[in-house]
Amino acid sequence: MKEILELVKADPRYQKNIEYEPADEAHPEGKIKFHITDLESNLEILAKRGISEGDYWKLKFLIHVHDLFKAEAKRGLSPTHPQNHAYIAREFASKFTDDTDLLNMVQFHDENYKLWRGYAKAGELDQKRLQALLDTIQNWDLFLMFIIIDGCTAGKDPEKIRWFIDMVQKYKTTKVDSSWVLDR
Repeated sequence: MKEILELVKADPRYQKNIEYEPADEAHPEGKIKFHITDLESNLEILAKRGISEGDYWKLKFLIHVHDLFKAEAKRGLSPTHPQNHAYIAREFASKFTDDTDLLNMVQFHDENYKLWRGYAKAGELDQKRLQALLDTIQNWDLFLMFIIIDGCTAGKDPEKIRWFIDMVQKYKTTKVDSSWVLDR
């Protein structure tokens, strides 16, 4: 995976899109490359908890590709829509790996927030959306580690991550629990 990440970084679309600055409150750090730097710092903190080398490089891959295509996307679309940033990121990532679970993580990395937002707004959980995610992701430890890495940055509330992890643990057994959430 380390070698694959070097190929990703050498790609012209990667080099162009890391310079993009999303205009949203979820990315107060500015350009995508600064978001990547923040997430890499979070990965180093989590790595001290005993992440395998394979998971470390998969997380690094996720860090570098998950938000890379905000510059080419339209906002507010489902992750299954071809113009959603995560859908485009999955298509890009599929040129470098055929790991379906990893590609699903790229595509559905914002579902935790969308589930929380729906719950906060309606007062009830979208069970259909949750079940679709539970059925789609296979390696829940890896996915939850990434959710922590991505969700514990400036502009994001770590309590939303705790809520999601606690909810997932009602359905899946994971070593990653809400104590892993980084309070930065």
